Amino acid sequence: MDLSQAQWKEQLLKDENAIIIDVRTEIEVIEGCIPNMKHLDIYNAVEFMAEAKQMDPSKNYYIYCRSGGRSGQACAILRSMGFENTFNLLGGYSEWEGK
Repeated sequence: MDLSQAQWKEQLLKDENAIIIDVRTEIEVIEGCIPNMKHLDIYNAVEFMAEAKQMDPSKNYYIYCRSGGRSGQACAILRSMGFENTFNLLGGYSEWEGK
């Protein structure tokens, strides 16, 4: 599900079952990231899929990238694997106010 910046933050703050996933590259993460995230570079498909298979499908996954494209793709992949609660940050980290 795509969420605006405000919706994503509001829902995340209330969610005790949340996990934040950053699907950007290592270089992008070094430049700045949302606190308490798990890094899963979607461009590293083998590692991304291996890690995804280890994740708990009962959790709620808040996923972001630079602008919302890769994170949308990650949400679709996870949904196809049986993850029901994936939330894409529209606008991505490039629009994140906390950086």
